[in-house]
Amino acid sequence: MTPQYLKVDDPMTDSPAISRREFLQGSGLAAGAVAAAATGIAPAVAAAADAKVTQFHDRVDLRLRINGQDRALQIDARTSLLDLLREQLDLTGTKKGCNEGACGACTVLVGGRRVNACLTLAASCEGADVVTIEGLAGPDGTLHPVQEAFIRHDAFQCGYCTPGQVMSAVACIREGHAGDAASASEWMSGNICRCAAYPQIVAAVLDAARAGAK
Repeated sequence: MTPQYLKVDDPMTDSPAISRREFLQGSGLAAGAVAAAATGIAPAVAAAADAKVTQFHDRVDLRLRINGQDRALQIDARTSLLDLLREQLDLTGTKKGCNEGACGACTVLVGGRRVNACLTLAASCEGADVVTIEGLAGPDGTLHPVQEAFIRHDAFQCGYCTPGQVMSAVACIREGHAGDAASASEWMSGNICRCAAYPQIVAAVLDAARAGAK
């Protein structure tokens, strides 16, 4: 993105234009200096106050199996499973929607159970088997029956919710909650589709269940 510059029209200087970020940073430093002078804070103390404070965060060792691959990691203890997958492991198929556990776009399987990755601490998954949308297809790239059913029934529009919908559908079928439309709708209700492709989604879940999807 091209930086936006504040034009400084001063015929008495040849100084180049400065960026907004540089201007704001400079303003902040100036304000800090004025405040320090007004309160009589020693220059060394004022400089330390203006410096960025590096906070110490606990690091934890984490071992888990992701999509069939054993991983040994060291992470910030506060890292969510969603941020671990997307930001550190580049598994961006798992989507960050609401980041509050309300939309289901981040649904993954942990130990065979569906969870909202945004609400799950990565450290709590020690030793667990995690499956994301990237790990659902076969080693040769053959799609999972649920993925095939979603394509067959055109169960997506924008597609943003689709990875979470598919992962939730896999669990829904394994749990035995896909015997009829009412049951499938109830047990898939934690996954929101803003395009309102719900009839196609339910049809895909029922179709995959009848086909014996595991």
